[in-house]
Amino acid sequence: MDKSGVLVGGAIGAAMVIAIVVVLFISPPESLKPNIIASNDDSVNTIEKTTSSFSKSLSLIEIFEKSEPGVVRVNVQRGESEEVTGGVGSGFVFDKKGHIITNAHVVKEANKVVVTFLDGRSYNAEIIGTDEYTDIAVIKVNADLALLHPLFIGDSSNLKVGEQITAIGNPFGLSGSMTSGIVSQLGRLLPSGSGYSIPDVIQTDAAINPGNSGGPLLNMRGEIVGINTAIQSATGEFTGVGFSIPSQTVAKIVPTLIEKGEYKHPWIGISGRDIDPDMASVMNLKDAIGFLVITVVEDSPAFDAGLIGSDKTIEVDGINYQVGGDIILSVDGKEVRKIDDILIHLQRAKSVGDEMILEISRDGRTTNISIILDERPN
Repeated sequence: MDKSGVLVGGAIGAAMVIAIVVVLFISPPESLKPNIIASNDDSVNTIEKTTSSFSKSLSLIEIFEKSEPGVVRVNVQRGESEEVTGGVGSGFVFDKKGHIITNAHVVKEANKVVVTFLDGRSYNAEIIGTDEYTDIAVIKVNADLALLHPLFIGDSSNLKVGEQITAIGNPFGLSGSMTSGIVSQLGRLLPSGSGYSIPDVIQTDAAINPGNSGGPLLNMRGEIVGINTAIQSATGEFTGVGFSIPSQTVAKIVPTLIEKGEYKHPWIGISGRDIDPDMASVMNLKDAIGFLVITVVEDSPAFDAGLIGSDKTIEVDGINYQVGGDIILSVDGKEVRKIDDILIHLQRAKSVGDEMILEISRDGRTTNISIILDERPN
């Protein structure tokens, strides 16, 4: 894709401050490095319930040897002529029908997508479906069946902070590169260019650079637990903080992308801020926990359910605080410490049309409100 300095814009959370730049892992323009081609194929299939592919941990050598045949290079062209700048990302084989999973930003606005397999053979790929809200895309190639080595999809919900993981991809166009590290944290909220944040993201210190976008993050059993998608960096190169979309999200989104070409995300229709100690003090709250609703979007599920936003401002020590809105304490019985908890629950457990029960605090009293989730607007 375009030079890797592509930025991921800010999204939900007015109090969020980002001191470093979030960069998508696409490699530099084609003109800056050797010509690279990638191919992929499309076919309808579903993700079966994830199970362990191996009962014991493997060595890094074993993981690489088992996984490398299923990792591909994805080359993208975004113009009508060969001179137009393109880029290189990564992907992995999903099934024997030729479906390949990569990042949505890798193939965004592409006129041509080419997938290259381990042995150097390349194929033109068709874009089957994309979801910019989770940065997942499915492409398809009509490749020789012998080239299609699907990788096992593991269960990211079993990951622990400190667990060893490894990444395979094409950093700077260097095909089949492997790095290793640990899970640095789970449940991160990643800003994206879609206007909404991507919830439930895995943070890792495994070295990830431009060109790694769409490549697999694997556990030590050789199972995919994430799709590498972004880094935080002031330079556009890896500085120790990388992010991957969890395999739980892949298992939920990909079958629908294959079947329908798009995925409809549920939506509440509120904006606000997390309750911090200062806000708790201003509002005379016992604990600094929960999410304060400041704005309720008209005709949204929250609006229809009767949620109330902030209606007044209090100035304390020269700082204005919006108060008076509902405070969300839990969703479907799960405690809400901050907005991340709401978004992760929506991503993991909810679909358009589902009911969700919010426990809220209003005027010092606690009550439950039922919301019917609608499709998220662009």
